[in-house]
Amino acid sequence: MNENNTGYKNIKEMAPSAEPERQYYFIKETKKLLKNRFEEYKTSFGTFPKYCVVTFGCQMNARDSEKLSGILKELGFSETEDETEADFVLFNTCTVRENANDRLYGRIGRLKHVKAMNPHMIIGICGCMMQEPDEIEKIKKKYPQIDLIFGTHNLYTFPELIYDLIMKREGESVEIADLGNDVLFSSDYKGRHNSGKRVISVWKDTKDIVEALPNDRKYPFKQGVNIMFGCNNFCSYCIVPYVRGRERSRKPEDILNEVKALAEDGVKEIMLLGQNVNSYGKNLPEPMSFAELLSEVERIEGIERIRFMTSHPKDLSDELIAVMAASHKICRQFHLPLQSGSSSVLKRMNRVYDKERFLERAEALKKAMPDIAISTDIIVGFPGETEEDFLETLDVVEKVRFDSAFTFIYSKREGTPAAKYEDQIPEAVIKDRFDRLLALQNRISEEECKKREGKTLPVLVEELNPHDSKLLTGRLESNGVVHFEGPKELIGKIVNVRLDEAKGFYYMGSLND
Repeated sequence: MNENNTGYKNIKEMAPSAEPERQYYFIKETKKLLKNRFEEYKTSFGTFPKYCVVTFGCQMNARDSEKLSGILKELGFSETEDETEADFVLFNTCTVRENANDRLYGRIGRLKHVKAMNPHMIIGICGCMMQEPDEIEKIKKKYPQIDLIFGTHNLYTFPELIYDLIMKREGESVEIADLGNDVLFSSDYKGRHNSGKRVISVWKDTKDIVEALPNDRKYPFKQGVNIMFGCNNFCSYCIVPYVRGRERSRKPEDILNEVKALAEDGVKEIMLLGQNVNSYGKNLPEPMSFAELLSEVERIEGIERIRFMTSHPKDLSDELIAVMAASHKICRQFHLPLQSGSSSVLKRMNRVYDKERFLERAEALKKAMPDIAISTDIIVGFPGETEEDFLETLDVVEKVRFDSAFTFIYSKREGTPAAKYEDQIPEAVIKDRFDRLLALQNRISEEECKKREGKTLPVLVEELNPHDSKLLTGRLESNGVVHFEGPKELIGKIVNVRLDEAKGFYYMGSLND
């Protein structure tokens, strides 16, 4: 056993067992390893090594990417948005739809030649897609340029995995800590292309919630806050419960302390995140409803806007609607996924509500808050969907009049019950229905947008308009986008803007303070 190997094992043995202290320990140890290399790199190139985190998928993935980015910055990397010039590229994946997987393989394929020119380059993949064993096997066999693979459940161990990867590249005998979790894949794989220098660590599940890690916020004035993880609903088309695991709610005191710290740091708007925030708190030792959590968050001084994402219609309570209606901070916006307007299709989807229940919940929201903006998700072409079923969906769209809708063609995901359904819909029929739905929703979105024209409403100014530097861009409570002229010093502030002209999906406005 050589001296370096003994040192590696000693360092691993001395690591704290508690989190997040363990990961901060490995951040410190990794910085020691990288210090001289980074200084040499800067002498040669005039800058520190660069990283690029590429995010696919939902707001929770975006929040995870902020943590991954924060860790890489803490290690000394500088950020670039161009993955071809990065020394460390990390893809944070989504697997809800097949096209997300296809996009990933296209991106990593293009990096093969880039890495050939920069053999010290590190390419990693993490996130939901890496919880699928078949996808890991595919990467192992076909993509030798990938150095690091980890999943959703052990995302917080990123600092330790980087340390292990560096040591493995230096010839150490590396053993990946499973920390008491059921491991799907570990680092025992030795591929013929990478001489065994690849690190793979994917956990099947976990009960741990570790949030207090370095964080790189995209905006200094708004932030997502994870309140729960996983999903218990098992919709027949959805892979999420299998890759994100069962529902786990964070302790309310941890959430509130995080929000308080964000408020003290100048954050004005927060978005509470979970696969189904409406079921928050059911698995806590002392159960707390999502409505009760919202009431507590609203009391925190400094926070001016509260949003949340995503809600399941079956769990939308009258208590939550009442809390929203009485609030001066919770935005008048609600994302309520429909998926289908047909009760028979909803039953096959295992959505646990029918058309009438969805319409009743949407009406309850509008009755309590007439100015509320409701958005939705809709799947077209679910197996067995008839023309009559599809017309039921159009009927719901007409009646609810969603401000916006994310419309998707059904994507067959292996491992879900719906993937085994035999009555798949022909592609031409799906395309026709999708086009008809899109045309209807676009018309309604334009009409709903037009209703706010001429009003003066508060706007959170987010950035300089990327296409016209004379304009600022911000968002209404409804999440509508507004462009208007104003000084850049307004970025991060909430100002009153007159909505002069509705443009269908955004507004042109004028400052009215």
